[in-house]
Amino acid sequence: MNRIHLTVTLPRWAQAQPSRRPAWRTHAAAGFLALLLAALPALLFALPAWAQAGAQQADGLAAISPQLERQLAAAEAPVSFLVILDEQVDARPWLEAAGAASLDRTDRAAALYAALTARAQSSQAPLRAWLDAHGIAYRPFYIVNMIEVLGDATVAQELRRFAQVDRLAANPLVAGAETIQARASWLHEIAPAAPATSVQAASLQATVALPYGLTYTRAPEVWALGFRGQGIVVASQDTGVQWDHPALKARYRGWDAQQSQASHVDNWFDAWGADSVFDPCNGNHQIPCDDSGHGTHTVGTMVGNTGASGPGILGMAPDAQWIGCRNMLNGVGTPASYAACFQFMLAPYPQGGDPFIDGRPELAPHVVNNSWSCPPDEGCDIESLRRVVETVRSAGLFVVASAGNYGSAGCFSVQYPIAIYDAVFSVGAHDSSGDLAYFSSRGPVSADGSNRLKPDLTAPGVAVYSAYRGNAYDTLSGTNMSAPHTAGAVALLWSAAPELLGDVDLTEQALLKSATPVPDGACLPGGMPASPNPSFGYGRLDVYAAVTLAQKPWQAAVRVLDAAGDPYDGVNIVFVDELTGYTYRAQTGFDGIARLPRIWAGRYTLRVGEGDGQVQVSDVVLDLAAGERRYTRQVTYAPFTATDWTFIPLFVQN
Repeated sequence: MNRIHLTVTLPRWAQAQPSRRPAWRTHAAAGFLALLLAALPALLFALPAWAQAGAQQADGLAAISPQLERQLAAAEAPVSFLVILDEQVDARPWLEAAGAASLDRTDRAAALYAALTARAQSSQAPLRAWLDAHGIAYRPFYIVNMIEVLGDATVAQELRRFAQVDRLAANPLVAGAETIQARASWLHEIAPAAPATSVQAASLQATVALPYGLTYTRAPEVWALGFRGQGIVVASQDTGVQWDHPALKARYRGWDAQQSQASHVDNWFDAWGADSVFDPCNGNHQIPCDDSGHGTHTVGTMVGNTGASGPGILGMAPDAQWIGCRNMLNGVGTPASYAACFQFMLAPYPQGGDPFIDGRPELAPHVVNNSWSCPPDEGCDIESLRRVVETVRSAGLFVVASAGNYGSAGCFSVQYPIAIYDAVFSVGAHDSSGDLAYFSSRGPVSADGSNRLKPDLTAPGVAVYSAYRGNAYDTLSGTNMSAPHTAGAVALLWSAAPELLGDVDLTEQALLKSATPVPDGACLPGGMPASPNPSFGYGRLDVYAAVTLAQKPWQAAVRVLDAAGDPYDGVNIVFVDELTGYTYRAQTGFDGIARLPRIWAGRYTLRVGEGDGQVQVSDVVLDLAAGERRYTRQVTYAPFTATDWTFIPLFVQN
């Protein structure tokens, strides 16, 4: 039952937290994309605020990272390094300034792809011409405007002289995939834990053999509603995938069961290419493979299902499809290999093709799982990877990452990209009893000085049973196993509430607000238990609760009259979520009404006139509706003046 409890206090309530992430507007104009693309050259070069220019050093040369300087000084042969240009497209501001933020996810990705490639092609031209003239090997990128170069100290010094270059950074080999070895006593821990009470007994009987992570997160209850991830594509960026594994083959997007053949074009990419050495995949980069087993395991947790021929359902979203990219070689990756896979995900293109012209953003996956890390203390460039994930998020891709397996170091151990970023949904690990895994990294994030709350939530990550390389099955532990549970949960959520497709902000809010709170004070000032906290985040993943929340949205309309009693046009209206600090924003129109098409149940503070300076208000009408239910509350005052007036705390509950 939907109901609202509303109380009024004057003149102000409590200062709300700033927005965790701004909301997307969701009204697209027909034919707008074609107009946007036609105007793209003018848009790119008319607004210099979109380009982030970096200052050169006192000697007039572009900056160079200390790690790269040391590497070049010690090297006896050319090394791989990154040349980052100063002109960068900031994705979200660009979309908003171009009026493209309201497009659907496919058109938004297409607009962003066009902008990124145009900017990179233009600004990289002088450097690429110089590299070509000197016979120097390189790989250009557009997901971040940068070039991976294979060169020595002399080449690096010459590149630092180009006016277009912001800085040079290392491209180190780093161990990306780390799991915690499972104990022998865990190997058969696949019985369900914390069974959901709302599932019929017959349904529970059918799930007895499921890996515990599926039942703990209540995925079977979502299946019972008819949502199993159909229509959603999840993506793996990992050690690769054994595409023809019995638990995965049927759900591979490249597999045509009727024709009994596979097409790997636009469904698979190997960031290491054909020149890999000591490659268990034997350099056959055109065909999906897994040189470790780690990537196959994570895909199994997202979509795995053997049917009656094997263990049965292993994945959260057994009817979703998957695609993949190998960003690690033998468990080792580089910033360039990670960026290359994200670039493929934004706009898939054929292996050996040109990402600048062959990309197909309409084939981008919906959800991207990342069970790896890139330590800055080993040379990983924090700024570039941050820009990468912000770009793909802005295109409507939901990016999930493991929080890290450094929990034994205590608080502040969520310390490596990409888990540290606000644009990424970071996941810690708990066991079958719901207890935090000892290895699960804790926040808050201190590595970038943000003190950001991480992880966002926790999911099953201890003794997770799934598919493994060589048609096998195995049990692994790590936050690397928690992330795919969450990626699969997003697939279920978007399958059940397709109106959320590409709306990463509201999807995150649904997951956070529906998580089972776990009070903990270990990494909080004073040590008093509270939720959310830097150990469990907002709690344990509950996908059934998330679906229930998302399927019962409220619509809000706020009418504001000025001191004369006339509709007040252009007034900012803000709903601030008390739990997450997220802000829903709208502005009154000529009729004095501001509308929010979707707001989740929860505690909020309504703010009128935020950022408008002094606003004279005589009458405010709050109208909330959910389905056939409606609640209207009118608050009338003698005309008065207020600044950022906060006046209505309210509680909306399903």
